[in-house]
Amino acid sequence: MTKRIAAVIAIYFCTAFSWLVLSGTIEDRTRASQGRLGGKVQSSWGASQEQSPPTATYEHVEQHTETTEDEKGKKVSKTKDVKVSFTLPVESSKIDTGLDLEYRQKGLLWYSTYKVAFSADYVYRNSSPLPEKVWLTLGFPAAQAIYDDLQFLVDGQPVTTANGKDNVYAQVAMQPGQAVALHVAYRSQGLGSWCYHFGADVTQVRNFSLVMHTNFKDVDFPDNALSPTTKHETANGWLLTWNYKNLVSGDQIAMVLPEKLQPGPLAGQISTFAPVSLLFFFFFLLTITTIRKIELHPMNYFFLAAAFFAFHLLMAYLVDHISIHVAFAICSAVSIFLVVSYLRLVVGMRFAAAEAAGAQFVYLVLFSYAFFFKGFTGLTVTIGAIVSLFAAMQITGRIRWGRIEEGA
Repeated sequence: MTKRIAAVIAIYFCTAFSWLVLSGTIEDRTRASQGRLGGKVQSSWGASQEQSPPTATYEHVEQHTETTEDEKGKKVSKTKDVKVSFTLPVESSKIDTGLDLEYRQKGLLWYSTYKVAFSADYVYRNSSPLPEKVWLTLGFPAAQAIYDDLQFLVDGQPVTTANGKDNVYAQVAMQPGQAVALHVAYRSQGLGSWCYHFGADVTQVRNFSLVMHTNFKDVDFPDNALSPTTKHETANGWLLTWNYKNLVSGDQIAMVLPEKLQPGPLAGQISTFAPVSLLFFFFFLLTITTIRKIELHPMNYFFLAAAFFAFHLLMAYLVDHISIHVAFAICSAVSIFLVVSYLRLVVGMRFAAAEAAGAQFVYLVLFSYAFFFKGFTGLTVTIGAIVSLFAAMQITGRIRWGRIEEGA
């Protein structure tokens, strides 16, 4: 019996090494897929977007005097014209944005792509005592993106605009104390996250309102992001509102789009955990076969280990073609079929379909499926291990192992 256990242990460690190689292969494929296909998704769909408020600037030409010394040490004064830029503050901001999540799968990864509808009304007032020609400039939230149905209206009227490298702008004449209303809107596409940035430094914001509509429930705000002042759940998402009368903050309004269950990393995690599943399964078989005096040769354990490995090998190359849930179901059925169809020839159909298939369903299928529930995997496996230990202790509590050893 000692030799048989030693052979089973050797088979177990060889299979564990195979899983280690397989999980490394899956990780390499995932990294390659992310590096190769991630850029394609970004170039074809768009990058993460960071919208800032439009700027209102004007310039004055001022004379600056510089004093220098010539070769003889005599002070020489020179006067030259210098353009000085001034920025008008935003008196009020009323923004409405909608985020529609649309997942895209490339290879072993899902990408959180989205459509965004942005509409905003801003008010600027000329604080200069002179009439000014003010440049109103809207910076685009991302360089790699498309902008459809672009609107740029001043006091409700279209104006002549020009496009820069990453912005659109127009010039308007403003009298002293005059206020103008700027309306901007567009439809675009992004990836991963969306945010509204007030400025690089701590900024004072007055009369600000931003309403966000989402078509997803799982909202997530990154670090250093402002939480909504009010939120209401809708039929398919959330209605989030940020209202501020006089805000001084260096934070931003941001939303991280929820990620879908990632096939590549999940398949890699399940493969890494596979030796634990096989260890429980082998322990169960050794216990049951010893109690019932069923003879299983180490070669039988080898084929059973291969059936377990087939589950993970098939899933590794199936998840990038079909749904991971469907792939998991197919791989589970294939692996259980291999074990049952084999053990019915070795031991009998009753043992194969009841004890062996039941143990495989618990230790391979259920333990692996625990990885679908983020944050509960360790707890699920721990509870399963404790329940298995309790069952084994109750079943074998009255057994005299010494007599079994002598009989063997």
